[in-house]
Amino acid sequence: MPSPLQALATQIDPLATGQRATAQANQNATHNTYITLLTQQSLQRAAQLRGLYAEKRPPLYGIPVSVKDCFDIAGTVTTCGSRFYAEHNHPAQKNSWIAQRLLDAGAIIPGKTHLHQLAYGITGENADYGDCLQPRDADLLTGGSSSGAAASIQEGSALVAIGTDTGGSVRVPSALCSLAGYRTSRALNDETLWSGGFHLAPTFDTLGILFRDLRDAAFLAESIFDIKPEPVPATIRIGCISDNFLQDCEPEVLDVFKAWKNQLTHSGATLATFNPEFWSESPQIYSPIVASESAVIHHGNFEHFEPVIAERMAYGASIPVAEIQSLHQRLEVFRLKMATLFENFDLLLAPCAPISRLRAGHDHTESRKAVLRYTTPPSLAGLPAVTLPGEAIGAAFGTGMQLLAAPCHDATLLAFASILLNRD
Repeated sequence: MPSPLQALATQIDPLATGQRATAQANQNATHNTYITLLTQQSLQRAAQLRGLYAEKRPPLYGIPVSVKDCFDIAGTVTTCGSRFYAEHNHPAQKNSWIAQRLLDAGAIIPGKTHLHQLAYGITGENADYGDCLQPRDADLLTGGSSSGAAASIQEGSALVAIGTDTGGSVRVPSALCSLAGYRTSRALNDETLWSGGFHLAPTFDTLGILFRDLRDAAFLAESIFDIKPEPVPATIRIGCISDNFLQDCEPEVLDVFKAWKNQLTHSGATLATFNPEFWSESPQIYSPIVASESAVIHHGNFEHFEPVIAERMAYGASIPVAEIQSLHQRLEVFRLKMATLFENFDLLLAPCAPISRLRAGHDHTESRKAVLRYTTPPSLAGLPAVTLPGEAIGAAFGTGMQLLAAPCHDATLLAFASILLNRD
């Protein structure tokens, strides 16, 4: 049976869909879902699609897919969420790999979306382009750094969104906005995928997708990343993070964690608990490496960025080479410990965040620390992840779980995630 988007692509009217999508663009309260709108270009392409593909429709025919503004689209300036780069970068001469891949698959690109400046944040706040608020609730931030990606789906200007995930930047906005999300394995992210894209920290950077329906997970991964589908395994062993790690979770998050465990059991999985004591050290490894690598990428420009980001980069530039080497050694040990978990489990389950909402205008310094405690362990290990939204099972808004697989086991993860809502 085709997935919902797969079925839609066989019957869609590209021009009508494109017109509806562009009419809904930038409809959040701050009107900043997109940094660059491509209204005219996307409607022209929509009108041309029928002639381009008269005999056979490609998989994403007529589907509006937004692109995070850290990837080039020919003729536009890639800002990375920074006015400094908006003023100093030249218009791209050609499409990034991901933009061209979408076009080759028949998609329409309505524009380039808002992001936490330089993709270096988890809230979706941005002093240059305004904080990204949820179209569904103007009191709430989308989360970041793929903030506009989440907003574009909520408002209906896109049906799919391309994001990136270094330390949670697909998982967190998808969870907080009650969307599905997919973060690719780090090992699959060679420089071909990143051609025409701007890194934050290459050691951890991954591409990802945000979308509405889990049933579309495997279809989208194949259409965009050429990850061939696999049959759902006859048995799935899932390790669920132990309660002692969850002491900072809001009650709503715990309720959704329990609800998803019930759903996974109903879907044929065998569940057991794992105790991730070593996860507590992940922010100590993650944060200095990201600061150091981002400092190299943005060397000489720190003063043009938001103070908190400039401070992180200044710190990263000050870290001695020997200390970074030591952190990479700790990273390898951490990865080996994570690998031992997959000797007993096929997948792991944990909340994406201990909180269900980020209030606009509040100080989220502590929120960031709390969220990274949950998102950075999978990032360090390079794990693929699918966000399981709470609302998909009738639970609380903004409470997503992360279902995790071993590196390069994306196809198994996607196959299982795609059938979770089909097993009644």
